[in-house]
Amino acid sequence: MAKIIMGFVLHDRVKTASSVQELLTSYGCDINTRLGLHVASPDSCSPQGLILLEFIDNAEDKAEEFERKLKEIADVDVQKMVF
Repeated sequence: MAKIIMGFVLHDRVKTASSVQELLTSYGCDINTRLGLHVASPDSCSPQGLILLEFIDNAEDKAEEFERKLKEIADVDVQKMVF
């Protein structure tokens, strides 16, 4: 049983957020934890965003599928850790 943690950076959140959100929603039952980080202030919002995911146990195939589809979206960098 593998524990999969995936992180990805959206380099242009305004351009990619809706496509990424749609993908996240379609894999929602395979994701245990989701954490989104970006710099925000009263005057501006960062153009970049970092999202960390923890997949449910035994979701290796789904995580690989998610990663492949995520990499098809422009301006997204993906990293993965498997324990």
